[in-house]
Amino acid sequence: MIHNTPIRVLIIEDDSDLAANLYDYLEAKGHLPDSAGDGLTGLHLAVTNEYDVIIMDVMMPGMDGLTACRKLREEANSATPVLMLTARDTLDDKLAGFENGADDYLVKPFALKELLARITALSRRRLKDADKQLIEVSDLKFNPNTLQVHRKNKLITLTPIALTILELLIRRSPNVVKRDEIEKEVWHDSPPDSDVLRAHIHALRAAVDRPFEKQLIHTIHGIGFRLTDDCQL
Repeated sequence: MIHNTPIRVLIIEDDSDLAANLYDYLEAKGHLPDSAGDGLTGLHLAVTNEYDVIIMDVMMPGMDGLTACRKLREEANSATPVLMLTARDTLDDKLAGFENGADDYLVKPFALKELLARITALSRRRLKDADKQLIEVSDLKFNPNTLQVHRKNKLITLTPIALTILELLIRRSPNVVKRDEIEKEVWHDSPPDSDVLRAHIHALRAAVDRPFEKQLIHTIHGIGFRLTDDCQL
């Protein structure tokens, strides 16, 4: 699938050969890459420039990718989608990435076509409807205009993917949203393995449910998820 608009991509990768390979490939595909060889430089570029997607290696000298991503979310308040690159593929590794603010996860070695599909999906995830109204379920409020989420008047910070999942669940509430519907909405035609969605739901619950008394996000085993304050499931 061709992406009609050039994607502004920041590559934060300390392996100079891989970084050059990614840069050349994306540039040849008509996109607009930029690059940094370490986490600190990459974080500076991410904060001072505007990008559609950030590709970030996890293991880097000085400041690692997890730290850089967390600072990007918490200190710079940036919602730019982040695709993590790593040689480690356990569920715990993925959870660590998502809990620090990553949106997607690609394990080395990977095909350049898959990377392009992932960043294309991430770059599309910009909400465009300016006429959307405030949506409320119980004490949870979502404002599609500002992309802000509040619960009990407390601001909740979410990654772009978690925000996309939450919006889908809250708009369909109290109905069940199937797993494949969520994957289609988030990743379009390039769904990742099942662990990735599970990790995003885990991180979403940690932000939306765990600090509060009432659970709103419920798993419908073998089918999907629903967001409701109805305890009679």
